[in-house]
Amino acid sequence: MAASDSERQALVEACAARDWSKAIRILDSLISQFSSVLDICKRAYCYSQLELYKHVIKDCNRALELDPDCVQAYVLKGHAFSALGKQADALHIWEQGHGAAVRQSADTEQLLELEKLCKLKQNRPVMALEQPVQLSTSLTNHNSGAGIQSKSGNKAKLNQQSSSTAGSKTKSISLDFRLSRGIAQVNEGNYDQAVSIFNQILRENPMSPEALIGRGTAYAFQKDLDTAMGDFSKAIESNPMAGEAWKRRGQARAAMGEFLEAIEDLTKALEIEPNSSDILHERGIVNFKSKDYEAAVEDLSSCVVLDKDNKSAFTYLGLSLSSLGEYARAEEAHKKSLQLDPKFEDGWLHLAQFYQELGRPEKALACLERVIQFDSRVAKAYHLRGLLQHGMGNHRSAIKDLSLGLDIEGSNIECMYLRASCHHALGCYGDAVKDYDCVLDLELDSIDKFVLQCMAFYQKEMALYTASRANLPFASFDIDGDVDPLFKEYWCKRLHPKYVCERVYRQPPLRTSLKSGRLRPQDFTLTKHKKLLLQAADSIGKKIQYDCAGFLPNRRQYRMAGLAAIEVAQKVQKTWRSLHAEWKVSNKPSARGVRKIRRKEKPNILSQNRGGVGCSTTTSSETSTSYSTSEDRSTPGRYGLSWHEVYSLAVKWRQISEPCDPVVWVNKLSEEFNAGFGSHTPLINGQAKVARYYPYYQRALGVAKKIMEEKKFVNSASDSIIDLSDVGKLQSIVNADGCGDLHDVVGEDFWLATPCYSTAFEGKCLDGTRITTQKIGKKGYDFAIRTPCTPSRWEDYDAEMIMAWEALCNDYCGEAYGSTDLDSLKKIQQGILRLAYYWYNFMPLSRGTAVVGYVVLLGLHLAANMEVTENIPKGIQVDWEAILTPNLSSFIDSINSWLWPSIQINTSWRDYPDVLGAFTTTGSVIAGLSNYEE
Repeated sequence: MAASDSERQALVEACAARDWSKAIRILDSLISQFSSVLDICKRAYCYSQLELYKHVIKDCNRALELDPDCVQAYVLKGHAFSALGKQADALHIWEQGHGAAVRQSADTEQLLELEKLCKLKQNRPVMALEQPVQLSTSLTNHNSGAGIQSKSGNKAKLNQQSSSTAGSKTKSISLDFRLSRGIAQVNEGNYDQAVSIFNQILRENPMSPEALIGRGTAYAFQKDLDTAMGDFSKAIESNPMAGEAWKRRGQARAAMGEFLEAIEDLTKALEIEPNSSDILHERGIVNFKSKDYEAAVEDLSSCVVLDKDNKSAFTYLGLSLSSLGEYARAEEAHKKSLQLDPKFEDGWLHLAQFYQELGRPEKALACLERVIQFDSRVAKAYHLRGLLQHGMGNHRSAIKDLSLGLDIEGSNIECMYLRASCHHALGCYGDAVKDYDCVLDLELDSIDKFVLQCMAFYQKEMALYTASRANLPFASFDIDGDVDPLFKEYWCKRLHPKYVCERVYRQPPLRTSLKSGRLRPQDFTLTKHKKLLLQAADSIGKKIQYDCAGFLPNRRQYRMAGLAAIEVAQKVQKTWRSLHAEWKVSNKPSARGVRKIRRKEKPNILSQNRGGVGCSTTTSSETSTSYSTSEDRSTPGRYGLSWHEVYSLAVKWRQISEPCDPVVWVNKLSEEFNAGFGSHTPLINGQAKVARYYPYYQRALGVAKKIMEEKKFVNSASDSIIDLSDVGKLQSIVNADGCGDLHDVVGEDFWLATPCYSTAFEGKCLDGTRITTQKIGKKGYDFAIRTPCTPSRWEDYDAEMIMAWEALCNDYCGEAYGSTDLDSLKKIQQGILRLAYYWYNFMPLSRGTAVVGYVVLLGLHLAANMEVTENIPKGIQVDWEAILTPNLSSFIDSINSWLWPSIQINTSWRDYPDVLGAFTTTGSVIAGLSNYEE
């Protein structure tokens, strides 16, 4: 007897004994060799006897793909839907089957069976839950050929058995019944009972793959993944063709973060069950979580072709497409999932995240409100809405949502940390510290949550520091001068605070800090001067908004930017007035400009927080290894404002407006500055296209290619030179379509520096930023800009900024002073852009360089009686324009194509009250930033 004949005979015997599990194993083997409609229908019937109706439906779908007129598949699929309580679906399937039977002139018995089923379902009320309809006790399929044939060709009847098989039949029925009970317990969430049932089976048959898969699934749902993995592995050992075991082990591995191994298992399962929409769905999700978005799109696209009603597959397809920057297709996929189920919670949440990441807050809020309408107990919806409100500057509204989320899920670390930061920003330091402490006390289950816990330590210290400054002049709020460089370095890098705790003093406890740190009622009182300033600030500050994907409108940041710009204008205008007065006396600017024009000596405000947050026993100047700037080298009574002092005004406002952002001057860090503290801004991260910055990808790629062609070398990750002078390599660089092509040419990770030509020192070229390319995984790349600020680089840019600032002051404080003629001010305006150009290339802050640069740009225009009246055009990011432009003149031409036409003369700003006269204390500044209707 041939092997296939032997298998067929064993199949007949298994079915005769009602050993459906054994029959399925045999059919698994047969189908893996050749997928016949006959065998797939047989397996579907066997699954129906075990009440595994989802498997029945899956096999019937597969049979109908191979033969759309397979009547038996329609019958079995309809019964499965009926058993699952989906009566309308069952009737629809049987009606389709009836049509197929008529088309192919099926035998009378089969046609009558379908007619009976259709009429029965049409004439009876549909019940919410219905007992499964049992098929006949024969596997014969009449005309369709789905019956099991004996060697002689006679059809086997399950009710015809010899007495010698009666005992095994009873035993098999008992086994199948217990398996069904165990599976039912798993599906109902009774995992302990399920494990008990499967344990009994496994004591009798230790290698039963069905029992091992069932028990492993129960363990997996209980999050005992190691034990579950053991059961799934044993099931595979027992039956290597058990696709379900491979799938379940793949799921368990994915849950453990073993994504590569999970994909291997799911791929094996797919080999056993080709075109399984279920496995494609699972593998697509794992590919998404492992950030292989291209593979995820391929799997999930195939899945929804096979299973057009899979809402989960559609929403994950949307997430994957969004990561690849295909936003139109992503939105379509998300909406398709919601068409399938308008109350699909995850679908609405994912669509809300999609809109939020693209900077579309109204649409995001509408999605979240739909979720809450359906179910007011979804903590994730409140967290996302709180996150969105926080991103738009609505901190009080965010606190309300985050509190609702915590009422539902008290240990939600994301809600707790974000609520703490909102309290912190609003000056509610007691509530902030309480929440930060709760975050520090929570048990963690992921590295992301660990990072939040580390940040909570630093943020708590900063909250206590700010509390101690609340009733002191805002001028004494000095993070860069007061906070220990080591603390700031670890804060910026989000490192574990243990090393910091051992080496720096901690801030005094809350009770001590709040003695002078409670915001007073008068801080929130809106005087006439405050109202005037806030109204003007809100209008001016809106000009910082980038009209690009990913940038949310944030009115708190608008107000911060407006107040900062006005203060910059007031301080600079006062300096310029003094310089102009001296110019009038001498009738010409001095040869050395502001360095030789004396002004009234400025009082030197001593820090009030030595020994406070993150401070050592000595002063920071004694402990810091940071490089001295032009400001540091100046002596008391220095002439006018330095460029550093001008930008520091805006930096301080940026620091106080959003305390969870570690905004500090890089040269005030510790050893990290000497090593080259590097900002990192990716355009592509793996396969993901970063929504905010990817629009500049092609331009950055073009800049990189041009530099490689001209210099004929790049630098390796270890800073060694990689020669590219080979003609073939240079041609490949010219032909490169993406960063991956450049990486292939170089052969390893590399970086190159963009040029930034000096205007202060003829022939000198500064290092702009570094364009870096690193390979991630098999298919991904990190294509980013990084700016390592070393002491030598700082010295170069400091000198450039000094010269740019002095040139601006000299140009304005002579004949141009006070002019209201735009033509006369054109050179002044270009001088302001000169400062901005080198500031953006300098990138001297740990973060916030872009907004601080534009705030100062707005303030300097005001100081020269010029108001920028229009917003930044759609798709333009001023900092990127500077970074990717090698010389000042090209930058000015590019920016002024839209900026200069928007400038109007404005002298009315001079009537604004003094900013720090209206907002005298740190507490009043915080109240001013927070004092608006939400």
